[in-house]
Amino acid sequence: MVTVNVSAVGRVSLARGLPVTITLDKNLEDVTVADVKAAVATKFPRFYASRQKLTLKGERKALADEITLKDTGLSDGGELTVKDLGAQLGWRTVYVIEYAGPLIIHPLIYNYPRFWYGALVPKSMLQKMVFGLVLAHFIKRELETIYVHRFSHGTMPFSFVFRNSAHYWVLSGFLLAAAVYSPTYDNYAQYVRGSLRDNPRFLWSCAALWLFAELSNLYAHLTLRSLRPEGTKTRSIPYGYGFALVSCPHYFFEIISWVAIAAMTGSYAAWFFVAVSTYILAMWALKRHKAYRKEFKEYPRERKAIFPFIL
Repeated sequence: MVTVNVSAVGRVSLARGLPVTITLDKNLEDVTVADVKAAVATKFPRFYASRQKLTLKGERKALADEITLKDTGLSDGGELTVKDLGAQLGWRTVYVIEYAGPLIIHPLIYNYPRFWYGALVPKSMLQKMVFGLVLAHFIKRELETIYVHRFSHGTMPFSFVFRNSAHYWVLSGFLLAAAVYSPTYDNYAQYVRGSLRDNPRFLWSCAALWLFAELSNLYAHLTLRSLRPEGTKTRSIPYGYGFALVSCPHYFFEIISWVAIAAMTGSYAAWFFVAVSTYILAMWALKRHKAYRKEFKEYPRERKAIFPFIL
């Protein structure tokens, strides 16, 4: 039997009875941080486990759920501190919300040009193709979120959903749609007629590049899924298509698919989205690449993070 004292860091309105003493009917080497969170949630039902950040007293680093109290260095009767992380939302739900934005915004602007531009917009082949590619991309992302991705973290603060969604809802949603479906790109526009954007061979070449990148991205996601059994946080070194050159080929192929759309349109909005996305994905890739190299001593040293032979 183990006794743990849990006190609050800052204001914890959902657990006004803190500090509390929790008794668990296990040995010190068997009690995990998750067990302590569950016990706290039993005493304060509204203060559910994913809202809790448990730390050793006087420290700021969160303790991982799977770590035992013995591994933390805590002794029987020791003290942990808990912080309220705020309302939480599942990562899967967050991604579904993020990708839903363009799926709503693009059809609204594409199908109702009179409302947005004050006139009908006779659709060019370019506009029709971009509309189809964008919808296909985000439908794929939604399906991957539901059926393919496995997340190492169960939840995130609810407030973050607005920040995360802005990237897709504003940049690849409203900004891109408002630019590409405007009269500037319609069937009679000078910007389109007689240019590459009116050339079926060029447009289908861009679409072929987009398809290659999308399928490659999917394959990389499936590879990563195969490395993590459901319900676990297992991490392994990924190998295979794309991973021989970079740690995050799914990010690389994601960028390529948007470069294809940006090249097809020549739109400032599309290139701006490519630039912002490339920066964000590069930062994520560098972080993951560093984590791989730190965790696995045998990690291939010749791999780059996101761009083959470059970065």
